[in-house]
Amino acid sequence: MVPGTAREDGTLAEQLSARIAAGEFRPGRRLSEAELAERFSVSRNTLREAFRVLAEQGLLEHVPHRGVSVTAPRVADVLDIYRVRRHLEAGVLARADPRHPATVQVRAAVEAAEAAAAAGDWVGVGTANTAFHAALVSLADSPRLTRTYRQLGAELRLAFLVIGDPQTLHGAFVGRNRSVLETFVTAGGPAAARELEDYLTESERTVLGAYARLGLG
Repeated sequence: MVPGTAREDGTLAEQLSARIAAGEFRPGRRLSEAELAERFSVSRNTLREAFRVLAEQGLLEHVPHRGVSVTAPRVADVLDIYRVRRHLEAGVLARADPRHPATVQVRAAVEAAEAAAAAGDWVGVGTANTAFHAALVSLADSPRLTRTYRQLGAELRLAFLVIGDPQTLHGAFVGRNRSVLETFVTAGGPAAARELEDYLTESERTVLGAYARLGLG
């Protein structure tokens, strides 16, 4: 493979991933090779390689005779996403030191969510909430865990987009973010991790409840 091609594919995959996370390409939407190749000024081979990368990340799926579409997570996917989140986020937090520099990022995300909630910007709350959980993972100082969480967060964002109700999904957790942070700072990682596990269980129930109301399996 020509070195430039790999970089091009990686950049295109990142661009498509960002647009999926932003809701530009909704869950279940079929993606047209011809349209996207023209839009991004790339060859179809380059586009297919980007599709392959995103399929490995769980963001796209290939349906026989229907082509490539954006993944619409199912209940089983939601359960697995939260299973991994509990292991990853709570595991990192239990071993973290409140004096770690990334604690500043955690606090900034908490404050951003509070400000967005006060303004009634529930999409902004969701963005800040995502930043909060990503900042918790960054306490591990592990680029690999950070990449893993970035992929997991992108899959979770698809589930949120399927539901399409950011206030229900995120409103109740603005205060929980603040509580986890303060427990971490005052009582340490293990206590905060126990609180986070309960938080994630409640979040999972919120998502599954929304799926049930929408009749999604």
